[in-house]
Amino acid sequence: MLKGNIHKKNKKRNLLIVFFLTFLGALTIYTLNTRFAPEIIAGDFLPDEKVTQKIDKNKIAQEKVDASQFTLSIYPEAIFEEKSGKGFLHIKNESSNVYPINVKIKIDNTNEIIYETGAIYPGNEVKQVTLEKKLKAGKYKATADVDIFDPKSKKKQGTTQAEMQIIIQN
Repeated sequence: MLKGNIHKKNKKRNLLIVFFLTFLGALTIYTLNTRFAPEIIAGDFLPDEKVTQKIDKNKIAQEKVDASQFTLSIYPEAIFEEKSGKGFLHIKNESSNVYPINVKIKIDNTNEIIYETGAIYPGNEVKQVTLEKKLKAGKYKATADVDIFDPKSKKKQGTTQAEMQIIIQN
């Protein structure tokens, strides 16, 4: 019987050692996994800042002012040959502008359009042209209707006008 008690005690002790070692192993695995595992955060969050610079508020304000202003250079007198309709018409869309333009030249007393430039982008100009309508020799009061367009959407944003004199020579 003594042998049976010793055997039971050894069995209990071995079982207790196995449970203790299992508990110790589980505790070690848990500790190692929580210590070195990255923290997982669900959702989309703003990433850390890399290389940025503070924006100058005055510069932004000036850019907005520049974009809202428009400068037109148009020579008020245009001279053409009666037979060919070719001549000098100087219209410049200044490079400081951000808007493309289209200019229509019309005779004041008839409202007849004698020339249309087509798109003139900032930094471009028109100099030598041929009239679309023939005129007889003489001087004509005219108006340049300048249509201003949005550079992205290509939609008309507004119109301005400039007085001109058209001279047709023999």
